[in-house]
Amino acid sequence: MILYGISNCSTVKKARVWLDENQISYEFHDFKKLGVNQSTLDTWLKQQPWEKLVNRAGMTWRKLSDETKASIIDNASASQLMIEKTSIIKRPVLEKDGEILNLGFKEETYKELFK
Repeated sequence: MILYGISNCSTVKKARVWLDENQISYEFHDFKKLGVNQSTLDTWLKQQPWEKLVNRAGMTWRKLSDETKASIIDNASASQLMIEKTSIIKRPVLEKDGEILNLGFKEETYKELFK
């Protein structure tokens, strides 16, 4: 299982603490250090619409120009943005064997996933 995110993100920290406290093993993939590749994004975009993978509520999105925001209209444009600005990806992404188990973190959801 892989937890994708950014190490200084508070939501990612909560997810990591929860997984650690519940003794659930995972590999952590830090977008800031390791980036994200097109193949991973293609796999995710087959499971989730780009509108859910791109965090349009976050600071990274808000800092984009209106022109850039307007240009994100499909998987291809969203993928390019996510590769260039990994902070725009909704996080954490919890994945197992290429399947997205969860986007974001809510303790109740994780409890349900791992009961």
